[in-house]
Amino acid sequence: MAKPISKKGSHKNVRIGSRKHTRKIPKGVIHVQASFNNTIVTVTDVRGRVISWSSAGTCGFKGTRRGTPFAAQTAAGNAIRTVSNQGMQRAEVMIKGPGLGRDAALRAIRRSGILLNFIRDVTPMPHNGCRSPKKRRV
Repeated sequence: MAKPISKKGSHKNVRIGSRKHTRKIPKGVIHVQASFNNTIVTVTDVRGRVISWSSAGTCGFKGTRRGTPFAAQTAAGNAIRTVSNQGMQRAEVMIKGPGLGRDAALRAIRRSGILLNFIRDVTPMPHNGCRSPKKRRV
């Protein structure tokens, strides 16, 4: 029986990089997506690679309580706690969505001690794009 050819440079089942020391990330981007049902907070580095994330659902809130400002505040605090330990001092904030958790998440980010370069609203706005669905009759 023929011997299988070993592939040089194959990264299958091999861990790339050592995680013994935490990465030092001085600057990052905090994305807050606030819908009516949930709030998701994602912290990335400048290149867009995700470092930490949290949502109101993962913080233990169920059902309609996920859309509350307190749930958004808790989610933002959880996401930022890990990156502040990694040395993040400056951040840019991108807020998307119409939910109740927008202001509460921003307040929690401000309170964390990270300096904010700018806060940008990136909610997608249609320029009279798709036709809206017909109105509900109740």
